[in-house]
Amino acid sequence: MEEQVAKIWQKNDQVNELIERFTVGRDYLLDEQLVPYDCAGSIAHARGLVRAGILSREEGESLETELRAIAVQAAENGFPISRELEDGHAALEAELVRRLGDAGKKIHTGRSRNDQVLTSTRLFFRDSVLDIMFSGLQAVSAWLDFAQKNAAVPMPGRTHMQIAMPSTIGLWAQAYAEEMLDDLDHLFYCMERIDRSPLGAAAGYGVPLPIDRNFIAEQMGFSKVLENTIYVNNSRGKFEGLLLQALEQLQQTYSKIAQDLIFFSLPELGYVSLPVELCTGSSIMPQKKNPDGLELLRAKAGMVSGYLQQVQNIIRCLPSGYNRDFQDTKEPVLRSLEIAADSTAVIQLTIKQLQVNEKALRDACTPELFATDAALQLVQEGWSFRDAYREVGTNLDKVQSMSIDDVIASRTAAGSPGNPAPQAVLQRLTELTDMVANRQKAVREAIDSLIPGFYHARIDVSGE
Repeated sequence: MEEQVAKIWQKNDQVNELIERFTVGRDYLLDEQLVPYDCAGSIAHARGLVRAGILSREEGESLETELRAIAVQAAENGFPISRELEDGHAALEAELVRRLGDAGKKIHTGRSRNDQVLTSTRLFFRDSVLDIMFSGLQAVSAWLDFAQKNAAVPMPGRTHMQIAMPSTIGLWAQAYAEEMLDDLDHLFYCMERIDRSPLGAAAGYGVPLPIDRNFIAEQMGFSKVLENTIYVNNSRGKFEGLLLQALEQLQQTYSKIAQDLIFFSLPELGYVSLPVELCTGSSIMPQKKNPDGLELLRAKAGMVSGYLQQVQNIIRCLPSGYNRDFQDTKEPVLRSLEIAADSTAVIQLTIKQLQVNEKALRDACTPELFATDAALQLVQEGWSFRDAYREVGTNLDKVQSMSIDDVIASRTAAGSPGNPAPQAVLQRLTELTDMVANRQKAVREAIDSLIPGFYHARIDVSGE
């Protein structure tokens, strides 16, 4: 039954070796982590072909059996792909032909590598986003716990990095909880745009076969079908860019958190401390405790921004329909999803182990911090604000320290230091967590119905 399989598009001509290497690129390496998802999409497609009378029930069952076996093999031990076969889709078909002969040759009926690659990548993107969101929402919960624990711990608020007005460490932490929640909400919106099945569009113009695209989409747990077959191809790169924009926003938040923590943990300030297990040392200076993880969070934000720009530049000015340029939009997204997953885990670990030094924070509340409060006291005595501002501003040496706890307590507006009002954030967190959990449950049930135990067998493959 074994048969030597050439490239799935090859006729009689031989491609120049340089052009072959150039066009294949790293696809055959990157696709190793997509093989289980390609198997899931192929099972759904096989069921559609059986439903349309193109495959016999026996052929469909044999294809499903082998595709499940390949998916488990790929998830547990990897599925090496040779450069000669170009990518995971060709390698999967070659393996099916090797195992099943003629039945394996029928699996590609009614589809193109165009809609096949879109299906496998979007199944992968969907899972990755839901995993990142689940971890991110846990991090938001940790930030809120930290904020409530330190709600009354004072700290100097800063503008232009200079001492500004009284604040609390709790208010600072809750700000990041809300910011992350917005980022994750936006990421979920982008995932919903991507959560539409491209399968059945073929090369962008459909096929003259009675394939039920809605049925196939339901098999994979997609919420909808991406209807217009030309738009299916046009969406490649566009949807990747949409996802990268959301990931970039999340990474920018992480970068700002990292910068704050690096600054606040400077020995000269000592507002917070990072446990030694979250830091690294120097090869020459014995005393060093370096916040390398936080520094790399800043760097990773720049990398994701660069990947976004890369994808946008690739698809800019392309004509409609499939173009090989799209191939180079795959790696930036895979890398960015990996970065976002790791960064989210680092943020969650950091906030859970962050140590607050209340004495240092209170000591930092020097008289200049109360200048605005002093001016507003004059306003309450009948002064105009502008005159009070000038009076205090020209006599800063006369500003007296106030009770920082009383000053904070006087700020009672919702969302301010004396009244952080976390209830609304907690409500949003609960609602978004429920949405993610429900979507993830439905997705996993659908994929597990194609490949039982899929999520138990799944592993990370770097593609290196």
